This record gives sequence, structure tokens and C-alpha cells, in this order.
Amino acid sequence: MTTSDLCLSDTRPLLLRRPPLVFSLLGLLSLAMLLANMAVGSIPFTLAEIWQALAEPPEASTAGFILWNIRIPRAIAAMFGGAYLAASGLLLQIYFKNPIVGPYILGISSGATLMVSFVMLTSITVGWTLFTPFLSTLAAFAGAYGVMLIVLTIANRVKGGATLLIVGLMMGYLCGAVSAILTAFAEKDRIKGFVLWQLGSFSGFKWDEIALLLIIGGAILVLLYLQSKPLNAFLLGEEYAASMGVDIRRFRLLILLCACALAGMVTSMAGPVAFIGMAVPHMARLSFGTSDNRILIPGACLMGGLVASLCDLIARTVMAPVELPLSAITAFFGAPIVIALLLQRRVKL
Repeated sequence: MTTSDLCLSDTRPLLLRRPPLVFSLLGLLSLAMLLANMAVGSIPFTLAEIWQALAEPPEASTAGFILWNIRIPRAIAAMFGGAYLAASGLLLQIYFKNPIVGPYILGISSGATLMVSFVMLTSITVGWTLFTPFLSTLAAFAGAYGVMLIVLTIANRVKGGATLLIVGLMMGYLCGAVSAILTAFAEKDRIKGFVLWQLGSFSGFKWDEIALLLIIGGAILVLLYLQSKPLNAFLLGEEYAASMGVDIRRFRLLILLCACALAGMVTSMAGPVAFIGMAVPHMARLSFGTSDNRILIPGACLMGGLVASLCDLIARTVMAPVELPLSAITAFFGAPIVIALLLQRRVKL
């Protein structure tokens, strides 16, 4: 796998080679999707009703209560959750120089799921009352970092992209096996909550969770954007990046820490969400026709938020009142994209 495999030749239509136009289009679509997630539901609202409810206190009307406490937090969570997963996938693809790497396939999400299963299915966390509101988030971070550390340790001994993918998949299976054993011994009430969490959903977000999502994730994204030039140099090879003054060891650690933090945070709050981190970076490269991370980082975040919001809208409306698993919808959306890229030989293993 070479760096050129991650880059696209400049053969896209003229519109798609103009980042300002693509950014404007994505921004408008994201705003439209945000409004659609606020308007569509078991109780539909018009734009006028939404505007009136937003201008009043949440308790002033039924519409205000539904919007401020249910739909707006969910819409924001879907938008930023998708953005963070896309950014995480982009970082991992740059790090490993492999276009089909993502938080899910490398086992990061599985590690986060395993640690969350310890929190939700066992009683070993009793007594940690100080961290109770964010215990799942902290556990997900620990699981994500733990799995990535194991994968990296093995990858440093055995070179090869295919080997790395196999290791990631095996780690995912192992984490799934331990979670299954914990489920077998857990109480019924705990099992129900964990199974629902595993289906993936942006529902039920509270404003304190939204604040945590925005503050921590926003800070990481700002840090990543400031590292755009080192990331571009890293794409051209570690030797080239070192010649440009990049501390390779620290920089590799920074990439992994940021990728794991973003994926672990979203997984802890919304459950495992597949394919966003793998497919959206490819969509961003195709749309912008570049591998310049000064464009790809914000572009992938916008596109990830748009895709996650669309999938969340489909999940909760297409079979209403039954809500479909979010990961099922993202798989239907993302898997054909990855297969098409492989068949077109835009990516090489």
C-alpha cells in the first residue's frame, strides 16, 4: 500500500474540484438534515412551529418540551457523533496507510464495547459513585486504547496491511466473546439495557452529555486541524515528515490517542456505530478530489455528520413506531461504498 493509493487523480468534475462549493453544499445539506430531524417524528412540526418553540422556554409548550429535551439533543448528537467517527477513521487510514481501516474493523469499537459491558452487566463498579455519570465514557476510552495498544504491539512485529486487519478482526471477536460470556451471567434487566445499547442509537442524549461531546470532541478536532500540515507530510512517508521537523514517535502517539478518544467517546454514548469511520473518508476524498488534510478534516467531519444524521432519521422513521438499529442502517449505507471502491480498484490491499 503506497501513499498514492490514498490520493485521487484530479479527474473529478469541475464542481467537485472546488472545495468552497462542496463545503457550501455540505453545509446546506447538513442544515436541512438538522431541521428534518427536528421536524419529523411521531408528532410532526412545521418550520414555523419549530421557530416559535425555539424562541420560548422549553416548558412553555408541548412542542418546546419535545424539541428541547428529545429531538434537538438527538440531532446534535447524530451530527457530531458522525463527524467524530469520520475524523477517527480518517486518522487511522492515514496512520496505517490502509484505506479500509476504521475504528470498527480494527477492534477499537469492540474494545470500547467490552469495557462498557463490564460497567453495564456487572457489579464491579459499585462504589465509584463519583464517576457514575461518566463511567461508561471512561470505560469506553480504556477499552479503545487497550485494544489499539495490543494491535500496535502485534503490528510492529509482523508487517503487512492484511495482517493488521486480521489482528483487528480477531481482537473484535475476542472482545465479543468476553461480552457474550458476561451477558450469559448477567441479570435480565442489565442484559436488556446492554442489548439495546449494542444496537446503536443517538436517542436519549442529555444536555450534560451533549456538553461533554462538544467540549472534548471539539477540542480534539481543533487540535487535529492544527496538525494538518504534519499529517500531509506524514502521508508522504515518515522519513519525509522527519525531515520537515516532525517528531515521528510523538506524532504517531498523538494520532492514535485522538482517533481512539473520538471513537471511544461516540461508542460509549451511542453504542457501536459501524462503517461511518471507514466509508466517509473515502466519500470525502471522492468529493473534494484531494488528500490535503486541511480540506479533508473539516470535509470528512461535515460529511460524517450528514451521513449519520440521515441514517438516524431513516432508523427512527422508516418502520415507525419501531426504531431500527442504527448500525444496520449505516451498514446498508457504507458497505456498498466500500465494495464499489474495491471493485473499481481505487483502493489496493
